[in-house]
Amino acid sequence: MIAFDGSLVLLDVEGTVSPLSYVHDVMFPYARTEARSFIQTHSDRADVLSALNQMAVDAGLSSLVEWCPSPYPSEAAFDWVTKEIHALMDADAKITGLKQLQGLIWKQGFHRGELRSTLFPDVVKAFEQWSMRGLQMRIYSSGSVQAQRLFFGHSEYGDLSHYLSGYYDTTIGGKRESMSYSAIALDSGVTPSNILFLSDVVEELDAARESGMQTCLVIRPGNRETAEKGHRKCISFDEITFSDVKADLVL
Repeated sequence: MIAFDGSLVLLDVEGTVSPLSYVHDVMFPYARTEARSFIQTHSDRADVLSALNQMAVDAGLSSLVEWCPSPYPSEAAFDWVTKEIHALMDADAKITGLKQLQGLIWKQGFHRGELRSTLFPDVVKAFEQWSMRGLQMRIYSSGSVQAQRLFFGHSEYGDLSHYLSGYYDTTIGGKRESMSYSAIALDSGVTPSNILFLSDVVEELDAARESGMQTCLVIRPGNRETAEKGHRKCISFDEITFSDVKADLVL
């Protein structure tokens, strides 16, 4: 067993609470397949236009009009934007506009019942136990906050969103930057030393530790092999125990 203290558990998603295979083999292919028809069907929707304009900004341009070489909306524009989306996905680009658009497409899939998120079996039990102990649980993922809400609201175990008190994506900062974790601590009202960050990515854990957080490397089936670099590790949340919850908050 691995003993921690504190009052907040901050969790990564991919490779930590959910298999890498679900995100890569189910969610990403769904977004890829649906991208063109989704953009075409909802070409004038404000949130879709906002995501596309953000993709243009991410590419270093001022707007969708400047970014897309064909007039939007048009068949040529839909084709070109779709190719850009596919190229960014192939590069595993973690940029805000793409994540926003993927989140919108996934929302469609979850609401239609075509998507249902998969979690490791120990996760729901841990959520229940940690909640009963008075621990906060929050999510920090490169996927958009909208996608995170959909993911936990439409799981194979039902709606788990009532366990979670906050969501963060890369709009608060990169996951390998210590300042991002400092910002999360400040937003949550909990001192970094009273936060445990769980992730399968050592570089993220390094950044969280630099901010003062406690860390644990999560080893799951299908995850990439990685060096521990001084982080404690677990293969299941069943191994994690907590002492009495601390109440000291950021002043």
